[in-house]
Amino acid sequence: MTKARYELFDALDPFFDVVMEGLRGLVDGDHFFDAVAEDALFEFLYHFPGWPLEIRGRANLMDSFSGYGKSIRVHSGDSLVVHHSQDSRVVILEYQVHGTALASGAPYDNRFISVITIENRKIVRWRDYMDSLAAWTTLNNPRRS
Repeated sequence: MTKARYELFDALDPFFDVVMEGLRGLVDGDHFFDAVAEDALFEFLYHFPGWPLEIRGRANLMDSFSGYGKSIRVHSGDSLVVHHSQDSRVVILEYQVHGTALASGAPYDNRFISVITIENRKIVRWRDYMDSLAAWTTLNNPRRS
């Protein structure tokens, strides 16, 4: 049932997979969205046109991610490094995702650092850092492969 419930987000599956690998044993849920608390706060510490700096709540996060697959399909996620903070509720993930911009066929390769706070085995806060130039370049590349 989980697969069908999140079918709209298939373009992001490799992202979800690498994150859930990094959080293995720390959160409950089969899918990334199952591991997010209802009122979680997501902060995006970069400016990217059309993307908010902050999203509160799992439903709003899902709504924001629902159109992602119309512009980029992620094919893989890798280079995972997990750092455990002195605060046992906080874990830091470094990872990369790779995919394709659907409009142009341009490759998409991006690096992330996510600082995640977990309470009661759910993600309650997420501070995200990414290479916004990589995303911008991919989405604005006129090339078609």
